[in-house]
Amino acid sequence: MEGGDGGVQPRSHRSPSTRIKRKKSPIKNRSAHSIKRQKIVFNKEIVTQEFDSAQNRPSSSTSIPDSCSTRKHKGRKIKRSRFRDNSRQWVWCSRDFSSYRDKVIVLSYNILGVENASNHQDLYFNVSPKLLKWKWRKKLITEEISHYNPEILCFQEVDRFDDLEHLLNRDGLRGVYKARTGEAKDGCAMFWKDDKFTLLHQEHIEFQNFGLCHNVAQLCVFKMRKSRLKSGVDTEVSPITPTRRFLVGNIHVLFNPKRGDIKLGQVRLFLEKAHRLSQEWGSIPVIIAGDLNSMPQSALYQFLASSELDILLHDRKKISGQVDFPLQRKALSSNIYTTRPLIHRWSEEELRLATGNEEISLLHHHLKLSSAYHGVPGNYSTRDDNGEPLATSYHSKFMGTVDYIWHTEELVPLRVLETLSIDNLRKTGGLPSEKWGSDHLALVCELAFVNGGTKT
Repeated sequence: MEGGDGGVQPRSHRSPSTRIKRKKSPIKNRSAHSIKRQKIVFNKEIVTQEFDSAQNRPSSSTSIPDSCSTRKHKGRKIKRSRFRDNSRQWVWCSRDFSSYRDKVIVLSYNILGVENASNHQDLYFNVSPKLLKWKWRKKLITEEISHYNPEILCFQEVDRFDDLEHLLNRDGLRGVYKARTGEAKDGCAMFWKDDKFTLLHQEHIEFQNFGLCHNVAQLCVFKMRKSRLKSGVDTEVSPITPTRRFLVGNIHVLFNPKRGDIKLGQVRLFLEKAHRLSQEWGSIPVIIAGDLNSMPQSALYQFLASSELDILLHDRKKISGQVDFPLQRKALSSNIYTTRPLIHRWSEEELRLATGNEEISLLHHHLKLSSAYHGVPGNYSTRDDNGEPLATSYHSKFMGTVDYIWHTEELVPLRVLETLSIDNLRKTGGLPSEKWGSDHLALVCELAFVNGGTKT
């Protein structure tokens, strides 16, 4: 502190005339009925949080413990993640969600396989070699994940599962892994908070068994543990009530933009098996996550959203939109082909791969799916006209959205983690970067079970 006449006096020597007037907190000016006090548990510490009853969201003046801080606990120091991010913010839905008690935070993340990064260096010529090393990236990825605190995690391009498992086990996460078939060494992995969910059933799909290349998918049935805390109105342990069961599917669809027949076939088979499992377990809700290697303006996206697709109206090589639809806001109109219907030729083999039958050209699926990000309106700088992120992946040859989280009608999205604006992405020069450990961005959403959701 500088001395002299202009210096600041110590607090104990300030005269009454030099006392600083402190502004009253704006929260005190609100009417008493508009504020609720609520206890929240953060890492076994109970904190009082003020909520605006009109919005059911934390008030701006509320101080919440930073999960990235360092604190002492029973005489020992526990290190928190150093991850700091002000560029990605949670966006909340407009509905009143105070009545929703059972919730789950879901993450989907293509973490860039180590072998893929090494074998496709042309995609990362703007990226420092240091930033591509797994030793660096795994630290960024796990610190980022810890910051978001997800409860169900779906990963794609995992080829260092043991490393990932070791790091995530520290946060109470358990996982299962399915490697791709063929020469590729990556696969899909799914993790869950062991103190909140029990894995009831798991199975996987090897698409090569159906002539659909070497990609794989995972399907897991979970139930919420009865000791799970309510996330609604207090911190008391929930009474012993029926617990929720739900299905989570994780998929990484074939990349090749020209093989729309195989892309459709993989998604069709994946949705068929998800629906069958959902029915076998009592018509339970379904969550679908993954890298679909398809754009929001594509026919494949249309198939997921509308539950049907006449594939003869589409060119096989343009099903995923990776070629026709570079970065743009405009959504694909459902009646885009009504003014100029065009019948494309598909061979019997291509029809069989896409639909499962060479005599069928109209695809259907039985899951009523909605996109989590579409369900929570976001910022114009990060969303397209369909409500999807403008970009979830960025490297030297591509910027666009290929990653999604979908859910059935028994679930509603409460909030989603906004992605980065295009300007912010371009400033990185390409992903991975010093802050982001993959060439994809993690998608995170919180879903709530509606009152009609299945209980057991």
